[in-house]
Amino acid sequence: MKALGLKNAGKTLLALSMMGVMAGTAQAADKVLHVYNWSDYIAPDTVAEFEKESGIKVVYDVFDSNETLEAKLLAGKSGYDIVIPSNNFLAKQIKAGVYQELDKSRLPNWKNLDTDLLKAVGDASDKGNKHAFPYMWGTIGIGYNPDKVKAALGVDKIDSWDVLFKPENIAKLKGCGVSFLDSPTEMIPAALHYLGYPTDTTDKKQLAEAEALFLKIRPSVGYFHSSKYISDLANGNICVAVGYSGDLEQSKSRAAEAGGKVKVSYVIPKEGAGSFYDMVAIPKDAENLDAAYQFMNYLMQPEVMAEITNSVRFPNGNKAATPLVNKDISGDPSIYPSDEVKAKLYAISDLPPTTLRTLTRSWTKIKSGK
Repeated sequence: MKALGLKNAGKTLLALSMMGVMAGTAQAADKVLHVYNWSDYIAPDTVAEFEKESGIKVVYDVFDSNETLEAKLLAGKSGYDIVIPSNNFLAKQIKAGVYQELDKSRLPNWKNLDTDLLKAVGDASDKGNKHAFPYMWGTIGIGYNPDKVKAALGVDKIDSWDVLFKPENIAKLKGCGVSFLDSPTEMIPAALHYLGYPTDTTDKKQLAEAEALFLKIRPSVGYFHSSKYISDLANGNICVAVGYSGDLEQSKSRAAEAGGKVKVSYVIPKEGAGSFYDMVAIPKDAENLDAAYQFMNYLMQPEVMAEITNSVRFPNGNKAATPLVNKDISGDPSIYPSDEVKAKLYAISDLPPTTLRTLTRSWTKIKSGK
């Protein structure tokens, strides 16, 4: 009996040991947070500081277009606990049931957010701000090398979309390199706006005119990409890039750090430009909610967001952070536009599926040049 009892006790101890290992593994899994963010869109030490403060390991992956993020989210089981879509994509993804509603009682730092910005993105994309909060925002304008542009066009600065949408102008820039974002939902509205049409039009004739405009200038476009232009412009490999304001400010900063031989400027064209709001959200199938809320609340700390803005040169959605942002950034009108310029900005809209399919087909045609 004793021998049998010892044997059973041994089995019990083994079982308890295995349970302990399993529990330890589960706890380890609970300590891993999976984040999916835009490339070059966080300060160098943000993740490391969060890991140090929270004890949570972060697996941090990057993407360079909303379409890439959306494909993962709509496929299901994305594997991410935190994602950062732009507001127009957020709106349609909410309709598709992609995100969890936020428990704001777990986000005490919510009070630091800009209430005007919350209202703006709430009205446009997420009524009541139930699913997300603004991370960074910015404009979609033109970055350029003043020296190369002057050599090609004979002008000291760019101030209009004419320089790219008039075939005779962009043809002169072809030799020094031109790039556009690889994003139909952001680039085709730029053409529509230039043509004087609503950027959220569903009119097939107007959409066809925007496509035709791009096809006219296509021979002079070097490439379409949503991140490559950052380093290419800073290194002098291209002379003009249509891109995100913060990315192009990074190009300017990198060029200066490299010795200033290459100069970079950024402009919001006088006709106006697109604006975007990138939002922090939790996917429906997130596996580590506790860590996700801790990371969200960490991002809402003013000093954390100020450091990110100082690094990536995008304005953030945290009002309490603004006084902590470097003055050369908060005082730069190309980063923090004046009210007069803001009045000419348009938001990127959530479009009906049929219009989105039209844009996608047009973009495929535009990129191929056929």
